[in-house]
Amino acid sequence: MLTQLSIRNVVLIEKLDLSFSHGLTVFTGETGAGKSILLDSLGLALGERASSSLIRNDANQASVTACFNIAPNHPSHQILHEQGLESDSQDDLLVLRRVIFTDGRSRAYINDQPVGITLLRQIAQSLVEIQGQHEQMSLMNPHTHLDMLDDYGVDPAYLKETKRTFQQWEESKAKLEALRNSLEATAREEEWLRQSKEELSKLAPKDNEEIELADTRRQLQQSERRLEALTTALNQLSPPDRRAFQPAQALHNASRSLQRLLPSSVKEAASGETDIQAQEALEAIIRAEEALSEAESLLSRLAADARIDPYLLEQTEERLFALRAAGRKYGVPIDELSNLLHQFETRLTQLDSSIEEIQELEKRVATQRSTFEKAAEQLSFVRKNAAKKLEQAVMAELKPLKLERAQFFVSLTDLPPESWNQKGKEHIQFLIAANPGQPPAPLGKVASGGELSRLMLALKVVLSGQSTLSTLVFDEIDSGVGGATASAIGDRLHRVAQNVQVMVVTHSPQVAARADRHFCIHKTIQNGVTLTHAVPLDHHERQEEIARMLAGSHITDAARAAAESLINR
Repeated sequence: MLTQLSIRNVVLIEKLDLSFSHGLTVFTGETGAGKSILLDSLGLALGERASSSLIRNDANQASVTACFNIAPNHPSHQILHEQGLESDSQDDLLVLRRVIFTDGRSRAYINDQPVGITLLRQIAQSLVEIQGQHEQMSLMNPHTHLDMLDDYGVDPAYLKETKRTFQQWEESKAKLEALRNSLEATAREEEWLRQSKEELSKLAPKDNEEIELADTRRQLQQSERRLEALTTALNQLSPPDRRAFQPAQALHNASRSLQRLLPSSVKEAASGETDIQAQEALEAIIRAEEALSEAESLLSRLAADARIDPYLLEQTEERLFALRAAGRKYGVPIDELSNLLHQFETRLTQLDSSIEEIQELEKRVATQRSTFEKAAEQLSFVRKNAAKKLEQAVMAELKPLKLERAQFFVSLTDLPPESWNQKGKEHIQFLIAANPGQPPAPLGKVASGGELSRLMLALKVVLSGQSTLSTLVFDEIDSGVGGATASAIGDRLHRVAQNVQVMVVTHSPQVAARADRHFCIHKTIQNGVTLTHAVPLDHHERQEEIARMLAGSHITDAARAAAESLINR
């Protein structure tokens, strides 16, 4: 409930701090005293549109703070939690504050944390409902009628079962739709998938194959260069072209020429006619022949060992280039080709199995739809009974409120299947026939502001025990009525206040007399400045104020006695 309201510099209010409690609180005062300013100020704290014109003259800003005490299970806790804000968990205090500046800007706060106006309004709507001549939005909005009816007379178990079966049905429908879309997309790509799968299957890519092929290619290229160097060296020593210079033949020829200079027999050697220098040259040539022969043998052996399959490098490069071409074609790294092939195979397998899965899902969807329809039909039956009871209960409240010729109806209309939802399969709307012979019509089209206010009061009397709202505010709900009707309004406001905090701006003494707490709104002039005040009244002051409301400016003893009678009734 609303526990405190602090107003600073709003129109004629300079400073006002009000405390509230449970029950029925009324605000009275002369016309023009500023009762509407009080409601406008509360509206600012609740997120209503702000204007710099609301700032009191000579002030640079205006502010309104509304403090609420809320239950631990109040919906505002969940709203704040979803927005990353926390209410005071120790005393369940919730503080809404609004500041307006002269340039038209405004700022909103919840528990002293800055928030957007949208969030402020969302929180406020879970706390307070203001009912004025043109502000019965919840009553005129058909979207709220379903919840009102359910809160009034529907066992939550029916609502939970309908919600549960609908959500199951929706989940299965979503899966079926997704599977159908996937199957349709796969079917459109089937030919491409099969061609791609065949191509990659033939290629048969392996993990880490690119690195292995690149290493093999590098090694083969190095071997090829080594063989080329060895072969060139060998060809230099022993050219295949007989017309080219032959080192071995040259050494052999040189050796034969030098041998002619050496003794040909033992006799000649004994004679001492040996050419020592020629002998040394011959020995050097012989050593060169031997070294050349050894070099040729070594080079031949190394060349033989270095020989490779002439097609191996070509095959390696072809494989590597084929893999790289496939990677470019499918837009993936070479290492992902094998995974891509697996994906193609999986999608083609799904294509083959999805038809059976779709058939199974279709059966499940049909079964779950049937289950939902049964739950929704049970809910509809319960709602129809609740609607009749609500009609009767509201009609019983209309006659004392001077709406005896009006008829209240709860209309249940079947929704088309595409509009079914977790709340069932019907649309609920409250209708009224203001006068006999008139067809029922939506409330806002046939009821005046005063009639709507009294109709809302009748509904609140019937529904107040189920409301999650903590505070109801009525602005001049008794406008245009008096006597027994005003007394009936006062009685019903007092009844509603047994379950919900109720605040009323009233000109009716019958309504004011039923209050648990009474504030009088009046104006004073201080130093040439007009200011509005709200003063809580004690028993004697209440008697004087109600006597004024009965008799006018000249209060008589009879008026005081009548006021006392109303208070003590």
